[in-house]
Amino acid sequence: MHPVSPFVVITGITKGIGLAIAERFAREGFGLIGCSRHQNDLDLLGERLRQQYPDQMFHLMCADLGQPDEVAAFGRFVLDCAPHPRILVNNAGIFNPGTILEEAEGMLETTMQINVFSAYHLTRHLVPAMIAVRQGHIFNLCSVASLQAYPGGSTYAITKFALLGFSRSLRAELKDTGLRVTSLLPGATWSDSWTGVDLPADRLMQADDLAELVWTSFSLKSPAVVEELIIRPQLGDL
Repeated sequence: MHPVSPFVVITGITKGIGLAIAERFAREGFGLIGCSRHQNDLDLLGERLRQQYPDQMFHLMCADLGQPDEVAAFGRFVLDCAPHPRILVNNAGIFNPGTILEEAEGMLETTMQINVFSAYHLTRHLVPAMIAVRQGHIFNLCSVASLQAYPGGSTYAITKFALLGFSRSLRAELKDTGLRVTSLLPGATWSDSWTGVDLPADRLMQADDLAELVWTSFSLKSPAVVEELIIRPQLGDL
């Protein structure tokens, strides 16, 4: 265990990749600080984690990261719980299918706020506390859509291109601070959003595999850093 505040901060902690990462680090003895838009999901997760890991600390907050004031509130909550968080996972995100010319007015702004601006502002809020102890690892959940746009997902791709740019910029700026930055670029991964879709099981990756890669990237000994990870299903993108 690491000597400085062994807490992992995860946005969108109750489902999919965020949940898998939370469970992976909890197994290693880390405390968790996380948020979700849905209080009921947080209550269920908190109860389960405390039953499984009674000696660890879990701090969960209901926050809608589509609202800038709630991003700031979550940042304050994190530092109240852990003055020097060890890991930040910017995982929260939304996807709404549509085309640039036909989607609802404001869709770009809404998607950008959750997928990019929340990560930008939360990182700005927390990273100074990591720099102060020269320890920390930031994981940004980008996407293969950060590399290649596709019809029907244009606004999502715009935001994921932006998130990768943010992540690369952060990596360049933090090289001399002792902090590591990793961009994760997964392809199609099983989550609730795929419920009801008629696809063979092997066309979707499992979130647990991505969580294992996060753990492995974190566990590398300094000065090694995994800058970017591209992960796709064996048969390629959908």
